[in-house]
Amino acid sequence: MASGSKNDIVNRVLNLRLEEGAGGEEHPPQNMLPSNQQSRQGSHVDEENGHANEPMPSSSAIENLQPTNNTGCRLHNWQATKTTVKERLSFLFNNEILSDVHFIVGKDANQQIIPAHKFVLSVGSAVFDAMFNGVLATKSEEVELPDVEPAAFLHLLKFLYSDEVRIGPESVMTTLYTAKKYAVAALEEHCVDFLKSNLGTDNAFLLLTQARLFDEPQLAALCLEMIDKNTTDALNAEGFTDIDQDTLNAVLERDTLRIREAKIFAAVLRWSEAECIRRQLPVTPNNQRMVLGRAFHAIRFPLMSVEEFAMGPAQSGLLDDREIVQLFLYFTVNPKPNVGFLDTPRCCMTGKELTVNRFSQTESRWGYSGTTDRIRFTVDQRIFVVGFGLYGSYFGPTEYEVHLQIIHLATKKVCGSNTTTFCCDGSDDTFRAMFKEPVEILPNTSYIASAKLKGTDSYYGTRGLRRVTVDCNNGEKVVFQFSYAAGNNNGTSVEDGQIPAIIFYI
Repeated sequence: MASGSKNDIVNRVLNLRLEEGAGGEEHPPQNMLPSNQQSRQGSHVDEENGHANEPMPSSSAIENLQPTNNTGCRLHNWQATKTTVKERLSFLFNNEILSDVHFIVGKDANQQIIPAHKFVLSVGSAVFDAMFNGVLATKSEEVELPDVEPAAFLHLLKFLYSDEVRIGPESVMTTLYTAKKYAVAALEEHCVDFLKSNLGTDNAFLLLTQARLFDEPQLAALCLEMIDKNTTDALNAEGFTDIDQDTLNAVLERDTLRIREAKIFAAVLRWSEAECIRRQLPVTPNNQRMVLGRAFHAIRFPLMSVEEFAMGPAQSGLLDDREIVQLFLYFTVNPKPNVGFLDTPRCCMTGKELTVNRFSQTESRWGYSGTTDRIRFTVDQRIFVVGFGLYGSYFGPTEYEVHLQIIHLATKKVCGSNTTTFCCDGSDDTFRAMFKEPVEILPNTSYIASAKLKGTDSYYGTRGLRRVTVDCNNGEKVVFQFSYAAGNNNGTSVEDGQIPAIIFYI
């Protein structure tokens, strides 16, 4: 063989930028070398003649030169075992073979050097395409990524090389960050879908914070819906006290929280204590109010009962004397003074309003003499009662005054009450009388629905049902069971009487 042809062979071998020369000692894989020694072995060329400075390898040595994997082992004809493009590209993932760029990912002890291939990355990401092929493309074979977690970056590369998605609870947020950073929308969508499928009351606040941080409005809306429907459980979750102040404000400003305002205040107190500790401040009432900022004025103190206010906020030290006096006046006098806190009820429920009707037909007439109509009921899942449907006068259009209550049977505690009015048109339809805010009803627990009407004689229901199943719009069913409420009930029973309908949300 002529020497010139041998030189051609050597040049072709060298152009592969392999890590070992013929007859030489094996070198460690490039991603195991210090960053300042990662130039390819055997790539030094004499500037005058363009030939390698090393001795000419023998023909047998040239034939034995093959690509190596990250372990340094020779891989002979590896392409023959990969029958599809996907298999061949997947094999190159995190592999030194043919790699032309290295990423130094992470910081300090967590730092990792990861080999990659510019072409594969440029095909899958516009950001990588600009990085390697744009007007300001980098010429360096090393790219530092101190803000990216190595595991998340490997998940991104795995997706770009093979379309495989490898995410879990521990890595999903860092992978989402990396996917957004490099504009890989398909992986971003997989991450968001994973979060949606794992959304619960225990992590709703945590995921809401992340969704707002990463500008994922659809995920944020799902988190808020979860918080609306399960406010008590979400506020009691460990992650609630870890949220940022903007997220706290966004939640407290909602009209759709299904919880008593006194419980909201207790949760906000817990958050303010945690925030003082985070800021290394003494946990004092003044500091708690300071760290709350405008969130403090999002608490709707006027929605509390006077007992709830007296036992909680009035003794907390967060309100000044003038505010306490003004709020006590709000609870006891008319017209109501301006107290500087919202009094808008949190009863703008989401979802479809549902109604259970317990009577099959209507008769007349039902009288009132200052006594209360009552019926006992239970449900098989948690619901939120927002009002009752009541019968009106059969004499013609009339206005009634009514005092509504829902009472927990075992404890005799009033869960919700309101004094209001409703107008009827003289028909035997039912007419709405609503609570100020939703009343949470727990499953398999006995409650008393109570209505004390003041007005003329009305229609009443007959042929009552003990068990009524309500079909919901999402395919669920809610089962109500009605029974006799002992004591003074103005004659209302399962079979006939008032309170024909309960209006609720799930």
